[in-house]
Amino acid sequence: MERRRCLSAAEIEFLAENELITIVPVESMPVLDVIVGTYGPFRPLRQATVPLWLALLLKSKGKCTVKPPSWMDIEKLRSAIEEEHEFDKFSTLPFHYLETFHLLLTSARDDIPNLDAVHAAIKTLYDLRKRKAIAGLRLMNSDLLRQDYLALDNLGLMEINEIRPFFVKAYQEVRKLAYNGVSGNAGVGEMNGGV
Repeated sequence: MERRRCLSAAEIEFLAENELITIVPVESMPVLDVIVGTYGPFRPLRQATVPLWLALLLKSKGKCTVKPPSWMDIEKLRSAIEEEHEFDKFSTLPFHYLETFHLLLTSARDDIPNLDAVHAAIKTLYDLRKRKAIAGLRLMNSDLLRQDYLALDNLGLMEINEIRPFFVKAYQEVRKLAYNGVSGNAGVGEMNGGV
């Protein structure tokens, strides 16, 4: 049986649904005891922090509005875009930023201020980060025999999941070359033994 190497988008969204988010109830609700914890009691206009899945459930029943996370503010997204352009490293975004945005876009779009601008900014960020990751993989193909890692700090889970198949294949090829002695680099032996 072939082992699956990547999670599906639905599985990743499922994991993201455990992220905490702020809601503003529109009516009083009692304490909710669920497997993962206890939430509430809820009072109108009094903010509460709940898992994203619960926020979306309450939103679908008209019992709350969802307060988008602070990173979804258009000015913060524009700053992240500038960072992506200016620096080689990835800007700091939540691990589930793509999934969280997609879930909110799908189920709570009326609660996202400047929706069109936010959507465009997140798409721009995604495109910039994907190009940067692919450039890193190309660098790995040409330069990994001299280095033993590829810096992918601050990538989100969906982004990691998308490049994983390419990374694994490229890394295996480079390791094969290193194992077969293609490079005279002294660090190659270390790479084979301890990665």
